Amino acid sequence: MGQGRVNPQQTLEHQGISGLGEVYYNLIEPDLITQALRREEGELGRGGAILVSTGKFTGRSPKDKHIVKTDSIADNIWWENNAAMTEAGFDALHADMLEHMKGRDYFVQDLYAGADPTYRLDVRLVTELAWHSLFIRHMLRRPDRDELDSFAPEFTIINCPTFKADPKKHGCRSDTVIAMNFDKKLILIGGTEYAGENKKSVFTLLNYMLPEKGVMPMHCSANHAPGNPVDTAVFFGLSGTGKTTLSADPNRVLIGDDEHGWSDNGSFNFEGGCYAKTINLSREAEPEIYDTTSKFGTVIENMVYDPETKELDFDDDSLTANMRCAYPMHYISNASKDALGGHPKNVIMLTCDAFGVLPPIARLTPAQAMYHFLSGFTAKVAGTERGVTEPQPTFSTCFGAPFMPRRPEVYGELLREKIASHGTTCWLVNTGWTGGAFGTGSRMPIKATRALLTAALDGSLENAEFRKDANFGFEVPTSVKATAVPDILLDPRRTWDDKKAYDAQAAKLVAMFAENFAQYADKIDEDVRAVAIG
Repeated sequence: MGQGRVNPQQTLEHQGISGLGEVYYNLIEPDLITQALRREEGELGRGGAILVSTGKFTGRSPKDKHIVKTDSIADNIWWENNAAMTEAGFDALHADMLEHMKGRDYFVQDLYAGADPTYRLDVRLVTELAWHSLFIRHMLRRPDRDELDSFAPEFTIINCPTFKADPKKHGCRSDTVIAMNFDKKLILIGGTEYAGENKKSVFTLLNYMLPEKGVMPMHCSANHAPGNPVDTAVFFGLSGTGKTTLSADPNRVLIGDDEHGWSDNGSFNFEGGCYAKTINLSREAEPEIYDTTSKFGTVIENMVYDPETKELDFDDDSLTANMRCAYPMHYISNASKDALGGHPKNVIMLTCDAFGVLPPIARLTPAQAMYHFLSGFTAKVAGTERGVTEPQPTFSTCFGAPFMPRRPEVYGELLREKIASHGTTCWLVNTGWTGGAFGTGSRMPIKATRALLTAALDGSLENAEFRKDANFGFEVPTSVKATAVPDILLDPRRTWDDKKAYDAQAAKLVAMFAENFAQYADKIDEDVRAVAIG
């Protein structure tokens, strides 16, 4: 065994994994970086960051994700959205992967998912790459060193990028595979070096397990007012819509940037770190996130850099637009120490509208909030998934369909119940395009988005005059005097030179909403059907 704390009763051998080379248990950052460099997995960057490439896979592979169809979960899974794998296929995959692993070195991290001890999940990550072990050590929450003596994993994830699955033998789609077995409490990942598969597998686990405990799992960032966790805000949104950027407000306390739960106790972060996109990142716009890229142990993923000076190029997307950095939460100066918040006072649903139709901010009723939550309209941003090279309009229910094992209505009802119980105000915020669609218009000014969000969170926006949007029925402020946001920006139609073109584009988007929402028409209450558009 390698160095690091481990409970002797919970070694890999006790989990039926044998014949490996060296096994390194719970190494800390300096040792993991040393191992990664020794194995030539990456290069040392400025400040002690580690520079890595994930090869041909620079984003998630959602079509290669499978759930094993066992009797215990068969009736609870949203099978239209989750590919099934047979128990026999999984068993064959497991056996072949274990055989492939023999003689190879592996790294083990025993970690927590969930800042609230009542709902946390104890997870063991077994990784072939040392830098993957460092990555997940940033992403999840670390037990105290003495807690490792009694750590007993509830779920185990094995990540073996050099293993290639056999679609005919294992019942998967390609030689890349992410297979989840809830009965065996085991996840197998093979054929991809993209580190994001590790964290999103844990998120998928929590998305299945927590609703049964009355906890709403959320693909969102969260913050709260200084010294006042009761004033908590959560930001729903897919990658690239601004969750990380907008939640990292220096005037508020950051709870987390990607995954949270909402329980009867309040809100809590699932993770212990941040996985921020670095494309076009600048010190002027986002100084704290920018500075993490030269801090010790930060994982710099798929970024172009000068081979001599190790200076990063934040504008070169020749490897991928999905370039990222992974770092522990405490690298952000205003990060919460306990990662806990109150019941959200405000819920913000972020959308990246590539059509240029939606206003920069709109107020939603509870029924409208459930409608837009189930719709999950946004645009896939370049690089987040394989094959996406420019923004594409899409509907991703619950703002995270790839990570939702249960039917959307389960999460939608949970959210509506929480909103109703705690008097939460809901907002729809467009961080996409204005003055025209993608290719013609321009990206919504980040300063305007920040100003409008500040007004929403401090309550001053409630005092503005609102109009009812003719296309979507929600309320849009006509003027926000507390900000420097020009009135014209609040009315998307006015920002277009060709008003008829805007009307046609709006009608097209309304029709898309209506067509998408038809799948929920017989599964929701009348008040939500009443606010459906189109």
